[in-house]
Amino acid sequence: MSKTLRINGKPHQVDLPDDVPLLWVLRDEIGLTGTKFGCGVAACGACTVQVNGEAIRSCQLPLGDVEGDITTIEGLGTPDNMAAIQSAWVEHQVAQCGYCQSGQIMQAASLLAENPTPSDADIDEAMQGNLCRCGTYPRIRAAIHSAAKMMQEA
Repeated sequence: MSKTLRINGKPHQVDLPDDVPLLWVLRDEIGLTGTKFGCGVAACGACTVQVNGEAIRSCQLPLGDVEGDITTIEGLGTPDNMAAIQSAWVEHQVAQCGYCQSGQIMQAASLLAENPTPSDADIDEAMQGNLCRCGTYPRIRAAIHSAAKMMQEA
């Protein structure tokens, strides 16, 4: 089925079956490889993107169900113009292996869009489905608090 997707502000025409997961559309068809495959069952969060600002696990979202604007890690910011959450990630040296980080950042960005001043409990609840094998959870929480502060000061 032919469908136009709006990804990171740009239209992309795809001609794929409705049951193809958005993750594979993004990675294999569009070439946006920042979104990672982790578990394939929406349990780890590595594939998190935003659809209309909501954090969604792209490995389980069929193309036929996609409606609205899609934002991937590539659309959040650039190395020269990072989003606050990306700057905070660097400041707090969150990434170790880095594999889960795009999903973590996309989930955190969605949290901050909904709740600009999250408590530790709010962060823990919002981020609980995003797994980090390196265990950088304290740094993730600190980076989210820093990003919230940066966004308030801007």
